[in-house]
Amino acid sequence: MFPGRGYNELKVGDKFESAMTLTETHIVLGAGLFGDFNPLHVNETFGKTTRFGSRIGHGYLTSNVMAAQMGMILYGTAIAYVEHTIRFTAPARAGDTLTSTWTVTAKEDKPKHGGGMVSFAGTCVNQEGVKVAEAEAKLLVRNNA
Repeated sequence: MFPGRGYNELKVGDKFESAMTLTETHIVLGAGLFGDFNPLHVNETFGKTTRFGSRIGHGYLTSNVMAAQMGMILYGTAIAYVEHTIRFTAPARAGDTLTSTWTVTAKEDKPKHGGGMVSFAGTCVNQEGVKVAEAEAKLLVRNNA
């Protein structure tokens, strides 16, 4: 892991996977960090009245679970996290184990930066295999010596 994968070590088709359990603490801290106290996230009684049937985690949390994996794959080699788009397809709740899988979809050499731009496609599923998000990301990554 130290250092992470360099641009010169990545190939189109490479896959990376990690899992993390979303906890009540993540949701409570997220509400405070984001300033988003929407009752859908912090009020179980309200959550029960919604189409989701309970409180759900912030979309930011799912997005960050996915994005954080990039920080680990590219530890010390990422120059910039340039782009991140995400589509939420199902709710994530406290207690869900979220598994993110990222696949390298394209590479573009950037010799001036000593590496290149790497494009990724990602999915995130819960412990039941339900897809909760799909994303795309682009990172500028340096070569490893």
